[in-house]
Amino acid sequence: MDQDMVLRARVQLLSANQRVVRGVEGLRIYRLLTQVEPEVYGSKLAYVLVEASASSLVRELPEQRLALLDEAIAVASALAAANPYRTKVLAKAFAARRELEGRETQGR
Repeated sequence: MDQDMVLRARVQLLSANQRVVRGVEGLRIYRLLTQVEPEVYGSKLAYVLVEASASSLVRELPEQRLALLDEAIAVASALAAANPYRTKVLAKAFAARRELEGRETQGR
């Protein structure tokens, strides 16, 4: 892992002055930091992935939305059972996936 990239991501996170950094920047930061400290950043990554799956950028791209949600589920599932955010973010990811699948089924 490139420690300079990790340090830059942490500085960007601190300078954002937000509880959760969203969008493409948040995805980049949390994907990187989750590799280093999954229990600290994994729940935020999963949360941002679920949000990204509903964004206007991928709204009409069901395969990409599904990939984002599958990644969110994988990240949240990998969190320790004792992680206080695991259950909430995992439920949110599964709900978004079920909703997407329901829309896909109705559209056929």
